[in-house]
Amino acid sequence: MPMQVPKDQYIKVGTINTRFWVSGEKGTPVILVHGLGGSIENFVRNIDILAQRHRVYALDLKGFGRTDKTPVLRDLDELVQFISDFMEAQHIDKASLIGNSLGGGLVLQFAIKFPDKVDKLVLIDNAGMGKEVITDFKILSLPIIGELLYKPSLKATAGLWRKIVFDASLVTDELVEKTYQLGVLPGAPKAMLATVRAGISIRGQRANLAGPLLAGAAKIVAPTLIVWGKQDKIIPVAHAEIAKQTIPNSRLHIFDRCGHMPQLEHPDKFNNLVLEFLAA
Repeated sequence: MPMQVPKDQYIKVGTINTRFWVSGEKGTPVILVHGLGGSIENFVRNIDILAQRHRVYALDLKGFGRTDKTPVLRDLDELVQFISDFMEAQHIDKASLIGNSLGGGLVLQFAIKFPDKVDKLVLIDNAGMGKEVITDFKILSLPIIGELLYKPSLKATAGLWRKIVFDASLVTDELVEKTYQLGVLPGAPKAMLATVRAGISIRGQRANLAGPLLAGAAKIVAPTLIVWGKQDKIIPVAHAEIAKQTIPNSRLHIFDRCGHMPQLEHPDKFNNLVLEFLAA
């Protein structure tokens, strides 16, 4: 489908020069948060459609995309605070937050920490509902071994994308090239490994990530839409049921023939689902 890609803009979030997109002139604010190794391009098939009814922002998290890579991340709480600081820099008091993968875990933690800043939540194959995660990331969490193995290349980037999505035809040369170019920017590999290690160990998602999220999620009052790909190879679909059982005011939609990024794999159905949820 035709996609209107917003122009890159930058804003200082504290000392971090942060790339973001913004689209839409009416409706309530919506913030899109990508996952581990991702960027605002992960929402390229969604932002213009959601912006027909909302003021939509997508940001590159610290360490990813074209946002500054330093100082290197020490723990994931920094990224939760980073989202809050981004909202303040944009003069946004309250918003609906949509997060994919690690981004889903971050917006979930955001809702626990800053409930007054959250209207609604959309969690897409989100982290933090258990320890299970793809073995690739567990291996990268190992000191020294991670540095030896994590050498971004076009071949490796294409291989990872084939694990992320269900339909391999979505892994185009253009997608691989754009992802690769962002992954080899100065400081990007170091930032990637630091973020992996903040949330993952050789045993899987860290207890200090999943434990507090599972405990805090039971207290979330914001209406929550949980979306998952049935064939997700990164984080298993069983975690979707855990999220549904844990978050009180939640509903669950599982996409068949879909991997870890429903917003890219089934954009039309995803966009309609989210617009309906946000309007309710």
